[in-house]
Order: sequence, then structure tokens, then C-alpha cells
Amino acid sequence: MMDTIKQSVEQLFDNDWWSNTGISLLKILLIIVIGRLLVWIAHKSINKVVLEQLNVRHALQQRRITTIGKLLNNIVSYSTYFIVALLVLSELGISLGPLLAGAGIVGIAIGFGAQSLVKDVITGFFIVLEDQFAVGDTISTGKFKGRVEVIGLRTTRIVNEQGEMHIIPNNLITEITNFSLLPAHITIDMPIAYQGNLREIMHTVRQCAQSIKHEKLLSSIEVLGLQQFDKDEIVMRVTAQSEAAYKDEVTRYMNEQFKLTLEQHGLQMNEEIKEAKG
Repeated sequence: MMDTIKQSVEQLFDNDWWSNTGISLLKILLIIVIGRLLVWIAHKSINKVVLEQLNVRHALQQRRITTIGKLLNNIVSYSTYFIVALLVLSELGISLGPLLAGAGIVGIAIGFGAQSLVKDVITGFFIVLEDQFAVGDTISTGKFKGRVEVIGLRTTRIVNEQGEMHIIPNNLITEITNFSLLPAHITIDMPIAYQGNLREIMHTVRQCAQSIKHEKLLSSIEVLGLQQFDKDEIVMRVTAQSEAAYKDEVTRYMNEQFKLTLEQHGLQMNEEIKEAKG
């Protein structure tokens, strides 16, 4: 014990020890700075390529390009910092051979003992890479349907209309229906009491359709015309397209505007306006 303390005290006054230690610290600092610089340059290059691609790609492809750009940035960062860590350990005098061999054995053990985790990560990677869905999309997978809150490499979180959050392991996501990639189609049937003037009714409905504006509408409202009729009522059908996530909101707004307009023109509704089922 005393010999160890004596040796440590002697090292404090050993110029060669201080010189070697200073050089090692400078090397470690230089390795870290160079690593950070390489990461910065790589990120700048990747972001520049991503921005260039965003300017020339279709809107549906922009989200995928952005996601891939972030993924590449993460891969570059993790790879570079891993190499930096190995170089620093080597500079500290730690032998990397046994360390890498031990890491390999641990990796094999984890591979056998955590196959489900590996499947989750691989599936999550391909979800991001293939842009199957993104945060904010409304999707259905298995018995779950809702808005995507978080996409991780291991789990995906979905919030349904009741506010319940479902945390789903990625390897269980085998079939996906994405309701947000394409515009939602809205079809509304309006049963109107028939009073013997079809032209007036059609004119009123068309006027209302032209006047309805909503920021989430992606197309003008089209009046398809007479869908059904009998001696007491006629059914007028209108269609439109909206952003998928706002389909219900836009449908309610259209219902309200049509009902108010028809009432202003003295046209009575036989029942509440309802979204057509077919």
C-alpha cells in the first residue's frame, strides 16, 4: 500500500509522466474535435442534399426524403462517435482486442435472448425507411386505429378517438391501412321535401356548394345531382375531397352550411343530413 502511494507521489513530480499525459490528453481532445467536425460536415452535406431533393420532388415524396435524411444523420453520428470512443480508449491504453471480442459474444447472446427486440428494431427501421406512415397520420393496424403520436425503432404509439394511447411493438405491425396518404372522399346525401320545383332545389344546392369554403377542403364541392326520389322527397348527392385527418370536421361543416341554406330558401329537410354509406 505504501509503495503504491509512494509511486503515485513520485509520478506527480515526474516530468516525463506529465509530458506523456499531456500529449495523450491533447490527442484525445484532437480526436474528439475531429470527430465532431466530421459529424458537422456530414450533417451539412446530408441536409443540403435533402433540401435539394425537397425542391424537386412531389409533395408525397418530401416526407420520405426528410425522414431518410434524419435517419442518415443519426447513423453518421452514432458510427462516428463509436469510432471516436474506440480511439479514445486506445489512447488511454485499453486493449481493444478483448473488448471487441467480448462485445461480439455479448451481441450473440443478446441476439438469441432478445429476438423479439431485434424484430421490433428491424421492423421499425423499415417503417421509417419505406415511409409506411408518419407522425400525425391516421392508420389502422390489427384491431387498433388512431393517430400516430410517436414512431420509435422498438414501438409505435397510436391515440384513438377516445384519447386512449396504444403502444404497439413494431414486429406486431404486419398490415397497415394509412388513411392520410391520399385525400379523403366526402359524399353527402340530402333528403329534401319535394314541392314540385326540382330546378329551384338543384339551383339552391349548387349555389350553396359554390359558396362553401373551408381551409381543409382540397377540391370544390361537386353536385352530382338527383340520387333518389319519390312522391314526398328527393335525395341530392354532393361530393368533395378533404385532408384525411379532417374529414369528419369538414363533413360536419358542409352539413351545417347546406342545412342553413336550404332553410333560408324555405326548403324542409325530411330528416337530418347524413353522410352517404355508398
